[in-house]
Formats: sequence, structure tokens, C-alpha cells
Amino acid sequence: MNKLEKRSFYSFLALYLGSSLLFVILCAYWYYSAQKNSLESETYYKLEHFADKLSGLIINTHMSGATLKLPKNKEFEYQLIQTDSAEGFHEGYFVKNNYKVLISSSPREHLKIKYILVKTESYFLKLHELQKYLLTLTFVSVLLIVIISIFLAKLFMRPVHTRIEQIENFIQDVSHELNTPITALKMSASRAIKKEVYDKKILTNISISTKQLESIYNSLTYLNFNDAEENTRNIELKDVLQRVINYYEELTNAKEIKVVTSLESVEFKILESRAELLFSNLLSNAIKYSMPQSTISIKMHANSFVIKDEGIGIATDKLQEIFELYKRDSSVAGGFGVGLSIVKQICDDYKIAITVDSELGKGSEFKLKF
Repeated sequence: MNKLEKRSFYSFLALYLGSSLLFVILCAYWYYSAQKNSLESETYYKLEHFADKLSGLIINTHMSGATLKLPKNKEFEYQLIQTDSAEGFHEGYFVKNNYKVLISSSPREHLKIKYILVKTESYFLKLHELQKYLLTLTFVSVLLIVIISIFLAKLFMRPVHTRIEQIENFIQDVSHELNTPITALKMSASRAIKKEVYDKKILTNISISTKQLESIYNSLTYLNFNDAEENTRNIELKDVLQRVINYYEELTNAKEIKVVTSLESVEFKILESRAELLFSNLLSNAIKYSMPQSTISIKMHANSFVIKDEGIGIATDKLQEIFELYKRDSSVAGGFGVGLSIVKQICDDYKIAITVDSELGKGSEFKLKF
């Protein structure tokens, strides 16, 4: 990952982890508070119930004149406080020496017993167990959240990484594509200045390089400023196509490619600039991937357009990918993977059906149905 990806990855991770951990801590706090209050109430009522039970036993014994038999209890410790020893004691519920203590006056001084003191340490033992349980649960929850957050962060970054990788490759390819015509322009201009004679070959090279730059510029402009435009009108596609063919004549001549045409009049409602870009990208793509001294066939009739080359062809399993942005089936002839994507976008915008047939080593055929 580059610096931007790392920054995005860790920002997402920090945000997700921070919010998740805060949620877990709040849930743990609420649960702990609720359980603690519940345990507090339970302990109080148990102590009170046991004290009332002892008081009932004392009162019944006193009323019947029987001998007092005190019960044994493993959970509570208790003490009977005589009236003459009650100084310093008072009724209440409190904590002392890690014990929950309840002093009750319910005996009403029967058998000269003024108070019953009941205490237990089970509250603090259970509270300690609750704390251990919550800490363990919180630790496991945090661990799971960390694992899930890393997984989600990677899942979140996958399309970002793919897009950044595509953009980086795109920039490299554009730089490479721009370098070729710019170098040709510089060399041709330098030769012309040195010779002080502007012969046809030099001017042709300059013209071809300029057109290559213009083609790249038009593609990039469409990708970055493809706003919906109005003022579409019925135009004669044959005229637009012929203009595009003439435009690339110098380039086809340079590669000794023969362009065979069979054109009929076809009218279609489309922006003229879009039609030019559509035919330009298909023709330049055919020229780019055609071998020298080969043939490109172009037909336009009955509301259809067909362009067929004798180039390197496209593998069958790659046919579904060639219209994706930045996708290139081959790096043999350069390019930066936007031409056919633009073609597909224009076809989709104007409801033009497009199909492609291709065979490796034999060439490709693109068909448009208006």
C-alpha cells in the first residue's frame, strides 16, 4: 500500500475501532451497573428476609415459652444483640470490612433481644465474579472487533487499491503515450530547422504526431468533462465517418494500411462531437492493433456500422473486459485503456447496440446498430 492507502486504511481502522470500543465499553458499563444494582437489591432483601425469619422464630419462642433453637446458615453470619448490650448499635444497612451488614430491630425486644445483626460476604464475591466475567467478555469482544475491523478495512480498501492502481497505471500509460508524439514533434521540428527546408515527410510526421496528441486530448476531455449536452440533432453519419477516415489517412499511409470502405447514408440523432469521438476511437484502435500492410474494412449501411481489422485479435475470455475503463487486452501497441470504454459509454448514452467478434491472430470486428 502507498502512503495514501495506508492513511485511508488506518483512518478507517481508527474510526471503526474507536466507535466500536466506545460502544462495547458503554454496553459493559450499563450491564455492570444493572447487574450490580440487581445484586445489591437481592443481597438486601435476602438479609432482610433472613433477619425477619430469625425475628419470627424469636417471637414465637418467646410467646410459646419454648427454648430458642437458632438455625445454621452457610450464606449468612448473624448475631443477636441483647438490650443491655445494644449501646452503639443502630438499625441500618451498610458495608463493613468487606461485608454487607443489616441490623434489624424486628425482634421488638422479645427474649430481651433488641437487634439482629446479619452479614454476608457473598455480595463482594459475586461482584468480583461479575467483574471477571465482564473483563473476559470485553476482552473477547475487543479481540473479535479488532479482527473484524481489520477484515472490513481490507475489504473497504480493496476497490480503493484497485482504483489507485488503475489510476497509477493510467498515468504511466498516458505519460508513455504522450512521450511518443511529443518526441516525434521535437525531432521533426529540429530536423526542419536544421534543413531549413520543410519537406513533405517532416510535415507529415508533425501532422501525425499532432493528431495523436489531439486524439489523446479528446479522450481525456471526454472522461473528465462528460457532462450531459443538449442540442442533439439528426446528422449524416456518413459525412462524419468520412471526415474521420480522412483525418487518419496519414497514419494509415505511414503503416501502409489499406482502408476499404462501403458507405451509405445513415441519419442518427446524436451530438456531432460524440459521433466523431465514437468513430475516431474505433478506427484508431483498429489502426493501432493492425499489422503494417494489412487491411481495415469499414461498412455503413442499413442503420449499421461495421469495422473489421486484420490485427492481433482478442482472446475469447477477454471480450467481456475490453470495454472496462483502463483495461487493455494487450500492451503490444501501447494505449491506456480508455478508447473502447469511451465507445461503450457513448453507445449506452445513445442506445446504440455494440457487439464484437474476434479471433487471436486474425483480427477483430466491431458492429454498431443505430
